[in-house]
Amino acid sequence: MLISLCLGTTSLLWCKKKKKRHRTSQIPFREPREHRSSAWCFAEMPLGRQMQFMLLFSRQGKLRLQKWYVPLSDKEKKKITRELVQTVLARKPKMCSFLEWRDLKIVYKRYASLYFCCAIEDQDNELITLEIIHRYVELLDKYFGSVCELDIIFNFEKAYFILDEFLLGGEVQETSKKNVLKAIEQADLLQEDAKEAETPRSVLEEIGLT
Repeated sequence: MLISLCLGTTSLLWCKKKKKRHRTSQIPFREPREHRSSAWCFAEMPLGRQMQFMLLFSRQGKLRLQKWYVPLSDKEKKKITRELVQTVLARKPKMCSFLEWRDLKIVYKRYASLYFCCAIEDQDNELITLEIIHRYVELLDKYFGSVCELDIIFNFEKAYFILDEFLLGGEVQETSKKNVLKAIEQADLLQEDAKEAETPRSVLEEIGLT
């Protein structure tokens, strides 16, 4: 009798422990919070204050494009351009693309035979400026198709228009390449329509006989 009571008590305790274990095993496992992707998104990058100016020149030192976002006299612009072109061209290919100049930082990048050079404030991020330069080159390449120096020489107004759609007052205003290219296509259509309207037509063309 005593043995049966002991066995019964032991079985009850074992069942209770089993139930507790069974209950604890049914607690839903909480998944860890999803982390944000470490990949850079251009639209989410903290943009700098303001770009001072951008210069585009060839290996021979010929200025192909210049955009100034600060008020300077023509004499000062020529002096800055001459100094920076000489300084950048004198640097070796394996040297750093960042350099300190006066109270500014110069960020430049060479693509084929062209140098893209930007001046930023001392507190701004150099890597973001490099990304801005690369995005501008991508826009040029997308519009012209394998852009080269001759494309910018003979279509410099298009290069300025693309830059104005991309940067406003030295700051990025549009990060989407599709939106920038769409605006350029619309401007091209307006320009073609204006040329057609200015072209004189003969009498037969006006009445639709030709």
